[in-house]
Amino acid sequence: MALKKFRPYTPSNRYKELPSFEEITKDTPEKSLCFPLKKSGGRNNRGRITCRHRGGGHKRKYRLVDFKRMKRDVSAKVEGIEYDPNRSARIALITYEDGVKSYIIAPVGLEVGAKVEAGENAPPKVGNALPLSKVPLGSDIHNVELIPGRGGSIARSAGGQATLSNMEGKYALVKLPSGEIRKINSACYCTIGRVGNINHGDVVAGKAGRTRWLGIRPTVRGMCMNPVDHPNGGGEGKSKSGGGRQHLKSPWGHVKGQKTRKKYKASSKFIVKRRKTKNNRTR
Repeated sequence: MALKKFRPYTPSNRYKELPSFEEITKDTPEKSLCFPLKKSGGRNNRGRITCRHRGGGHKRKYRLVDFKRMKRDVSAKVEGIEYDPNRSARIALITYEDGVKSYIIAPVGLEVGAKVEAGENAPPKVGNALPLSKVPLGSDIHNVELIPGRGGSIARSAGGQATLSNMEGKYALVKLPSGEIRKINSACYCTIGRVGNINHGDVVAGKAGRTRWLGIRPTVRGMCMNPVDHPNGGGEGKSKSGGGRQHLKSPWGHVKGQKTRKKYKASSKFIVKRRKTKNNRTR
């Protein structure tokens, strides 16, 4: 996916870089796979804000994406690549031989008219879903399951990919996008290829209004507040003692940057190499 730049006729156009949407081939979504999506505004069922800086934004409909690929050993034809407002990746509309339609995450290189399949006997080509035990070593994969049959939960965002590095008995060693190497049951399904829309991280909104369209509200730094409102607030000017230059804290006084993972977590035995180690850190 390419990004398009604009002539700086206005301040918002000066640094703006937006997707060119070259890969999009279908404008209208499939009605049977769309469902209403109610906005929460960051509030829970009691009406209290649990996630700040959310609200507004354009109306959306949820596209039902098949992360499980439950229809096995039946080939499907790619009808089109679509934009999904609910995720950074693009989605592909596929039609099975019996006429059933479904959405899947669109990987790099998947084109309209291509055939995709899911099952143990499916060939390891882009868009096909296979168990980890049937995937060639060194392959780029996405939409990886952690528990067999639960559906893909790893490497689903734009440009994301995991790598199958090795096999150890009934477990596969998978290098995740974070750099962590983890043991995953070899019966778990994954999809071959890398998720599309690779340049998503390079998009520059150009103006505040575009982020408001996405449902993101403004954020004020803690050091700009008063001491009554935030632990980092207060001080005369940019104060080093009480104006936010002390240890970073959250609005509720918790020190930021500390490890929050439980010391004795059951899933720790499946982590072969953590994402943050002395060898991985760059100075």
